[in-house]
Amino acid sequence: MASISVQDLRRRLYIKAKSDPTWRFWGLYVHVSKPETLREAYAVAKANDGAPGSDGVTFEAIEAMGVESFLGQLRDELVSGSYRPLPTRKHAIPKRGSGERILQIPCIRDRVVQGALKLILEPIFEADFQPGSYGYRPKRTAHQAVARVAEAIAHYKTRVIDLDLHNYFDNVQHHQLLAMIAKRVSDPAVLRLLKLILEATGRKGLPQGGPLSPLLSNIYLTPVDQMLERAQETTRHGPYRHVTYARWADDLVILVDQYRRHNWLLNAVARRVREELTKLGIPVNEEKSRLVDLERGEAFPFLGFEFRWVRGRRGGRRPLYTPAHHKCVELRHKLRDVFRYRRSHPVKSVICEVNLILAGWLAYFRIGHASREFTSIRDWVEKKVRRHLERAGTRPGFGWKRWSRQWLYQGLGLYEDYSLRHLGVGPKALPAR
Repeated sequence: MASISVQDLRRRLYIKAKSDPTWRFWGLYVHVSKPETLREAYAVAKANDGAPGSDGVTFEAIEAMGVESFLGQLRDELVSGSYRPLPTRKHAIPKRGSGERILQIPCIRDRVVQGALKLILEPIFEADFQPGSYGYRPKRTAHQAVARVAEAIAHYKTRVIDLDLHNYFDNVQHHQLLAMIAKRVSDPAVLRLLKLILEATGRKGLPQGGPLSPLLSNIYLTPVDQMLERAQETTRHGPYRHVTYARWADDLVILVDQYRRHNWLLNAVARRVREELTKLGIPVNEEKSRLVDLERGEAFPFLGFEFRWVRGRRGGRRPLYTPAHHKCVELRHKLRDVFRYRRSHPVKSVICEVNLILAGWLAYFRIGHASREFTSIRDWVEKKVRRHLERAGTRPGFGWKRWSRQWLYQGLGLYEDYSLRHLGVGPKALPAR
């Protein structure tokens, strides 16, 4: 019998999981350790690149040794049961405000094994994930989550429960996570492999940096999503829902409609979410969590945007979502470093580096109402490029008369697409009520 491809297998697993929510899958380990699954996982890991782990082995070293030999040895370890994950390499990155976030970078061999597990487990649990969950899921983007929040505000859900989960990835309880997975997976070998991977990072928590962690983090918060879905359905009035939520990994916002007779609903949902998080052992950072009333002119952040509820020119109200101030500051700091540390470099190479940063940032934030921020950034970048040119010629000033704006973009190739592409829910003002 001819073996089916990895994509065909994933499709079949998803269809079965979707059709029978109580089905427990067995015989999965043989698919995890198949050569084609490991080969696909290696291709994904190589495409993502990334730094080497604690063993120092790079993709170049593996290619020199031979990929098939590397994958064959890894498969032998999985089949014989002798595979053991190596310790992760820890790397601290500063968090906004204060403190540090610890990234745990697995070795490439462990990334391949985690990637193979993800390929097999993801379609099973994807069938169980809820509509309000967007983070790290196939065919789902941050822009879709932003659109969901904007649409909810446009439908007068202007009271927001903005929850900050304190060190979420560090507080995931391994025994609870494995119990959740065991509800869908009846394969002792897969559960044993998952336990080995989790225990390699400590007694609790998920390593931020591993390919399997995003999937596991979504599985762990699925009970919270299910509770919020029930709240949506049990409190709805005909086609109108009084509660909506959106979650991206551990970033969660819940929106409740503006009617004061639903004050009880606002308090009840906030209490129930805290109860579910307490069951999971996830503390809420009460200092950063808050209730936001958009009708009072307050705002809240979500996925880099800052949301408000404003009055349009015709008297109606509409959602306004702009790049958060700290995101604009971070962009300028990043670009300033390029101009500062590349002073002696040719302007063409500097602009290539600037263009890469600008293109990604503008592509993400162009869906919002960012015309003011985009104009400010464009003028600031032009000024920096002019200063770089003048320094190269050992001249003072910015060369306002020497260098035209047209030449900066057409002659030097400076990135120039500052256009906006609204989602369609924000710009249209709703009638006054």
